[in-house]
Amino acid sequence: MRTALRLSILSVTVALAACGSMGMGGTDAPAKAADGVLVGPSGMTLYTFDRDAAGSGKSVCNGACATNWPPLAAPASAAPMGDWSVVTRDDGSRQWAFKGKPVYYWAKDAKPGDRTGDGFNNVWRVAKP
Repeated sequence: MRTALRLSILSVTVALAACGSMGMGGTDAPAKAADGVLVGPSGMTLYTFDRDAAGSGKSVCNGACATNWPPLAAPASAAPMGDWSVVTRDDGSRQWAFKGKPVYYWAKDAKPGDRTGDGFNNVWRVAKP
């Protein structure tokens, strides 16, 4: 009986730890939180676009928009995890979305920590965890 109880507790502990790694803090997450905002693997600030509908599964920033606001690209093998999902763009490429909102870089940010796109045209916002 004690062995079965210990195994049950161990199983629950492992399962909870696995679930915890699927959110923002997981090592597989496509981005992380830094100074209150989301940043990509390079440390560059990520943004959301007010015209993207959360949970729609698509981005409305394409063409010239995507030149200025490059999407956080998701590989073909990417799968949803925690707050992260994948949207398919008009050109067929894939992009990460956080809490249903596609996330982007701003071409005019020059270095990690820059947030020059926040509030741009009153439709771009830093992505927050």
